[in-house]
Amino acid sequence: MDSIVVKGGRELSGQIQIAGAKNAALTLMPATLLSEEPLTLTNAPRLSDIKTMTQLLQSLGAEVTALQDGKVQVMSTHGAINTTADYDIVRKMRASNLVLGPLLAREGHAIVSLPGGCAIGARPMDIHTDGLTKMGAEIDLRDGYLHAKAMGGRLQGAVIDFPFASVGATENIMMAATLAKGTTVINNAAREPEIVDLADCLRRMGAQIDGDGTSTITIQGVDRLGAATHPVVTDRIELGTYMLAPVFTGGEVECLGGKMSLVAAFAEKLDAAGIDVTETANGLKVRRRGDRPKAVDVTTEPFPGFPTDLQAQMMAMLCIAEGTSVLEEKIFENRFMHAPELIRMGADIDVQGGTATVKGVAKMKGAPVMATDLRASVSLILAGLAAEGETVVNRVYHLDRGYEHVEEKLGGVGAQIERVQGI
Repeated sequence: MDSIVVKGGRELSGQIQIAGAKNAALTLMPATLLSEEPLTLTNAPRLSDIKTMTQLLQSLGAEVTALQDGKVQVMSTHGAINTTADYDIVRKMRASNLVLGPLLAREGHAIVSLPGGCAIGARPMDIHTDGLTKMGAEIDLRDGYLHAKAMGGRLQGAVIDFPFASVGATENIMMAATLAKGTTVINNAAREPEIVDLADCLRRMGAQIDGDGTSTITIQGVDRLGAATHPVVTDRIELGTYMLAPVFTGGEVECLGGKMSLVAAFAEKLDAAGIDVTETANGLKVRRRGDRPKAVDVTTEPFPGFPTDLQAQMMAMLCIAEGTSVLEEKIFENRFMHAPELIRMGADIDVQGGTATVKGVAKMKGAPVMATDLRASVSLILAGLAAEGETVVNRVYHLDRGYEHVEEKLGGVGAQIERVQGI
C-alpha cells in the first residue's frame, strides 16, 4: 500500500487549485439514469470514488466517458437499463445508494444492495426508503438488497417530512420526484451547497424544482428529462482543508476557486482562532496572524453550520493551538478515530463519547501513523506539516477517495511531501 511521507517545518506560500466537489459529483452522476439523453459534467474531481461510481453506472447500462484527464465526464443512458445495483460495487462506497431514486423513477423498479463506505458511524437507509414509500413505492429488504417497486408503475408526488436533514435522502428523493406524477414537497430538507448544485443540474435537464438551499424543497414532476452540461461546484471540504495548511506552517496560501459562501461557518472559527481569510478575485487567501493559532470550541452541525467533514482537520490544527478547545461531533458517531493517531504525534486529546477536549501543545513530533478514514487521512498529513521530523501516514487509499494529487498540491506551495510505495 502507498504511504505519504511528510517532513515538517516548511513554510508554505503560493496557490492551490481547488477541485470540483466529490460529494456533488457523486450525486450528479446518478442523475444520468433519469434521462435517455447525455449528461456532461465539467470541473469533475479525479478520485477513486468517481471511478467506483463510473463502474456502478456502467453496470446499470450507462455509457460513461472521461475526457480532459477526467475533468469532464460524459454520460448517457439511452439503451436498456439493468435495474440491479450489485453488492460487489455498492459495498465500496456509501454514495452508491443514490442510484435507488433515479432507477425507481425511470424504470418503476430497482434492486439495490445496501451500501458500504467509511466506518464513521451508522447512516441508515430508513429515511430514504420511508420517503420513497410515501411516493407509492413498495420496498422490501431481502438478503442485503432493497427490492423496490413503484405501485402502478410510476412514483406519485407526496409531502415528505424528514425527521432530520439528511443530505443523501434529500438527494435521492429530489431525483426520484423529478419524474414522479404530481408535486413532491420535502420538509426539513438538507441545505448543503451540493443540494443546490444537484437542483441546478436537474433544472438544466428540464426538472421543475424550487426552494433548494432552504428547508422546504418543492418538485413538480415532469414526463421526461433531457440533455444538459453542468459544472460541478467547488469542493468546500477540500477548500477548507487547504485553507488550514498555512495555519500549521506559517506563510500565505491562496485557494483558487474558493468562495466564502461555501465555508462561512468554518471561516468564522478560523477568524476566532487568529487566522485571516481574505476573498480575492480568484479565491480565498489565508494566513496565520500570530506564531500559533488560538483555541476555539467547535460543534459540527448540518449546513450552514460547521461541517463534520472538516472536524478531523480542525482537531489537528487545535492540537498546536494556544489554550484548550472542545470539539463536539453531532453528526456521526465514531468520528474521532484520528485522535489516537494524533496522540502518537504528541497531541493532548481526551475523548469522551462525542466530545473531544484538546489541550494545545507547542510542538508535535513526526511518527508513523495510520489513516482510519478519508478525512482522518488528510488531518494526519496536515499535522505532519507542523511536526518536528518525519511523519509517515499509512493506508492512504482512504485519501485517494476524496483528494486528488495531495502531494502535488501541497508540494507546489513548498511542503516537503512525497508518496512512497510499500512502506
